[in-house]
Amino acid sequence: MGEMADVDMIFDLMKTPEGISPVERLLNEFEAHEAKEENSLEVYKKALGEMANPMTRFLLQLILSDEEKHRAVIHAMVATLKGSLTWTKPEGSLQGTSDVEDVNDRLRAATEAMIGIEKEGIKEYKHLIEQSSGYYQGLFKILLDSMMRDSEKHVQLLEFLKEQLKSA
Repeated sequence: MGEMADVDMIFDLMKTPEGISPVERLLNEFEAHEAKEENSLEVYKKALGEMANPMTRFLLQLILSDEEKHRAVIHAMVATLKGSLTWTKPEGSLQGTSDVEDVNDRLRAATEAMIGIEKEGIKEYKHLIEQSSGYYQGLFKILLDSMMRDSEKHVQLLEFLKEQLKSA
């Protein structure tokens, strides 16, 4: 039923006097951003190759890894929008068919467990941040804050997945 709502939304969004639909405009913006992500990856890779300092290399590698994830997310969003516009399911698209019910049941249980793990991790990061405050000119705090934000993001993603599984 959710897929029909998505189709209805796309048709409504395609009703514009300018000739290009808001969905197509959004796709163009995502594609432009995807190209920028590609360029930023090259900049980080080049910089990483020129760094000898272990801490600098480590931090640039963390950033590069995040940039690679960002690029993958944008690519999946582009593929999904293209699929919606062309009534296809391109490789990398976020649209798919429902999983087998048995898999959904196991995933529901696993999702609850993973949410608990992430929330416990957030508590531990907060404790570690307090304990390591001031170490290495604040570097440990920055790294732990970053990991805590990742865990908070994971909780959001898992909560979304949990809601999706309820309707599957």
